[in-house]
Amino acid sequence: MNNLSCIEMCAGAGGQALGLETSGFEPEVLVELDEASRNTLKHNRPHWNVIENEECDLRFFNGSPYKGIDLLAGGVPCPPFSKAGKQLGKDDERDLFPSALRLVDECRPKAVMLENVRGFLDAVFEDYRCNLKRQLEKMGYVTDWRLLNASDFGVSQLRPRVVIVAIKKDISQNFSWPKSHVSNPKPVGELLYDQMVSRGWKGAKKWMKQADDIAPTIVGGSKKHGGPDLGPTRAKRAWETLGVDGMGIANEPPESDFVGLPRLTIKMVARIQGFPDGWFFTGKKTPAYRQVGNAFPPPVAQAVAQQIYQCLTQKKIYSLAG
Repeated sequence: MNNLSCIEMCAGAGGQALGLETSGFEPEVLVELDEASRNTLKHNRPHWNVIENEECDLRFFNGSPYKGIDLLAGGVPCPPFSKAGKQLGKDDERDLFPSALRLVDECRPKAVMLENVRGFLDAVFEDYRCNLKRQLEKMGYVTDWRLLNASDFGVSQLRPRVVIVAIKKDISQNFSWPKSHVSNPKPVGELLYDQMVSRGWKGAKKWMKQADDIAPTIVGGSKKHGGPDLGPTRAKRAWETLGVDGMGIANEPPESDFVGLPRLTIKMVARIQGFPDGWFFTGKKTPAYRQVGNAFPPPVAQAVAQQIYQCLTQKKIYSLAG
C-alpha cells in the first residue's frame, strides 16, 4: 500500500489519526491545542510531526505550505452543536468550522473528512449545514454527511457521530460510504473480561455474564467540570445495568476479594473506544480519561478513511491508464 498524505486537525489523543494510519494515510502534520493530548501523540508515534508552537491552535495554523495534500481530516470541537454545549453553533467561540474551511482553501486537499456530534444534524443547524456545503462547493468539492454508529463497525458502544466527507468534483463519483459489519460487536463483559480478571477477581465470570450488552456512549466531559466519571445520571444508570460503577474511574482492575460494582480503568475505556491495547495515554487520570472519552473511535475512522483512500487511488490509476 502506497501511503497518501494528510493533515490531522484537532487530533486529540489520536483516535482518528490511528484510523487514517491503518487505512494508508501518513500525517504530514498534526494540530492539537491540548498539551496532554500532544504528549500522547508524541509518546506513541515519536516520528509524527506534532505542532508545538503557537500554530497548535487551529485558528493560527497556516495550511499554505501543505497545498495539494491528499486529505485534510479532523474532529472540530463538538460543544457548539451538542445539547450539553447549549447548541450555540456559529455563535459559540469554540466553533472551528470557519478555521477548517480556511484550511481547505489554503491547502486545497483532494478530500476532506470531518467528524462531529449527532446534534450537528438537528433542524436548528440546517442553515449552518447548507452554508458549509455551499462554501465547499465554491471551492470545487462535492460534500455529503452521514450519521454513523460506532457499533456498526465493531466498536462495543453505540456512539453515534456525524462524519462529513468532501471530495474534489472530478473524482467524487469514486467515493462510497462504508458498509456496516455483518456481526455485532462484543458485549462489554466479553470485551473486558481478561482485564477484569487480571488481578484474580473471583467475581469476574459472574460480572461478565451480567455485562451482556454493548456500552452506553463514552463521554469525555469538559475541563470546566470535575474529575472523570462515565457521564450524566442516565448514562450512569445504563452502566449500572451492566454491573459497572460509573461514578469514577479506577486506577487498577478489582482485586481478588473485591465485592460490589467495579469501576472501569483508563485501559478498559480505551478498549471500548476501539483503541489498540498498546496505545498509552499520558498525564494524570482526569486528563487521560478525557483524551479517551473525547476520541473518535479508530475503527470508525478507519472504515471511512479506507473508502476515501480507494477513491483517491482510483483516480491515480485512471489517470495513469488514460
